[in-house]
Amino acid sequence: MIKHQTLILFLFFSLQLMANENKIDQQLALDLKSKATVEVYLLLKNKQKIKAESAQNPLEKLNSHIKQLKANSQFSKNILQAQLQKTNGHYKFYWINNSLWARLPTTEAKKLIANDAVAYAYSNQKQHLAEIKPSKQVKASKNPQAVIWNIAKINAPQAWAQGYSGQNVLIAGQDTGYKWNHPALKNKYAGFDGTSVDHNYHWHDAITNPNVICGSNNQPESCDDHGHGTHTMGTMLGDDGAGNQIGVAPDAKWIGCRNMNQGVGTPATYTECFQFFMQPTDLMGNNPDASKAPDIINNSWGCDASEGCFSPNVLQSVVNNVVDAGILVVAAAGNSGPGCNSVSNPIAIYAKSLTIGASTQSDAISVFSSQGGVTADGSNRLKPDLVAPGSAISSASLFGGYVNMDGTSMAAPHVAGVAALMLSANPGMKGKPKILKQVLLRTTQQLTSQQTCSQLPGAQIPNNTFGWGRVDALAAVNQIKDIIFLDNFSDF
Repeated sequence: MIKHQTLILFLFFSLQLMANENKIDQQLALDLKSKATVEVYLLLKNKQKIKAESAQNPLEKLNSHIKQLKANSQFSKNILQAQLQKTNGHYKFYWINNSLWARLPTTEAKKLIANDAVAYAYSNQKQHLAEIKPSKQVKASKNPQAVIWNIAKINAPQAWAQGYSGQNVLIAGQDTGYKWNHPALKNKYAGFDGTSVDHNYHWHDAITNPNVICGSNNQPESCDDHGHGTHTMGTMLGDDGAGNQIGVAPDAKWIGCRNMNQGVGTPATYTECFQFFMQPTDLMGNNPDASKAPDIINNSWGCDASEGCFSPNVLQSVVNNVVDAGILVVAAAGNSGPGCNSVSNPIAIYAKSLTIGASTQSDAISVFSSQGGVTADGSNRLKPDLVAPGSAISSASLFGGYVNMDGTSMAAPHVAGVAALMLSANPGMKGKPKILKQVLLRTTQQLTSQQTCSQLPGAQIPNNTFGWGRVDALAAVNQIKDIIFLDNFSDF
């Protein structure tokens, strides 16, 4: 009898170990074997499925979605809280996708992962600098004169001439941070009223132990520890009022979040910024208010294995929930081109991300621009969705002037800006990111390629080099301003 009991216990623990291994990513499995302390990112099991909100009011839709997400998170928290409090570690729950970040002794981490409330377990251990980098060195440039080539290329000035310049639209960016008082950005910052600045609800720093401190611990303020983020925001809406028109939507407002520590992020820091945008808080993380959420989020970054994104799906639920709640998610395709299947990192690979490749002044594909289809998750999904200027883009510098940068990081902000123009032309499309995406794809300047990727000839539209083509602000505005009946639009 004792032998039989021993055998049963052995089989039980063996099956439990196998079950745990099935929900642990490869890097975390290595961490658990070799490290005394591990940093994990856990997706937790949902109690209920999120129901789509049919309300036409975008704030009602957003609040309903948040309420359901928080209910799932609270259910999981109730299960795990007691166990976590007994550990000698640090942890944080995220309601946006019912996830948990924790830094724990390995023995405690193994016990936590074994809890049935945990659906998947990922490493959150960053390895080295992994931001989407410019393809060339940043070059100093003279102040741009009036409208620069890339803004003119996408026909943004013609949209402005019709009275659509991003007014009453809020854009968010998560990146290396933002120099809020750059002359091209200061008057566009939602926290600046022309006289004084208030960073509550307009700025969040997701970096716990930053190399560069943004203000004091008691008075944090928007800052940029690298320069990358400031440049991207300039392309979205920059205008210094002195003739230097570097932005697509100069009358839009912006808020920001730092998701990288001098270029290095993790699944948890990216998740935290998305959560802040869905329901902005004060600087202490309190008093959340979804009415201050943005209409559009630009993401000029990619999360690869070096940052903890060993699994392609690690951030998929975050993006899905943000889009389903009514916010457009724009993502840079990555700079791993020109080979096929090089759109390979979250969040560019996801179906609900609007993924942007980079093009040149002559509408050729930029040599660095990543191409599809997406093989990282086995979907063979068409990517990028479209392209925008991304080579030799002049925009705001961390040091107060202007610099040129290359990259799909520079291309994505153009499309975020065009989306702002579209919403100023038709405010009724706020909270309807699927419609924005469809109109953007239908109104491109179609471009073809000689390259066949994933058996899709470049001569076809769409293709895995340019997607549906190069963004056209005027065409997009002209189509969306007349949309009244949404039933005429089906998903691509």
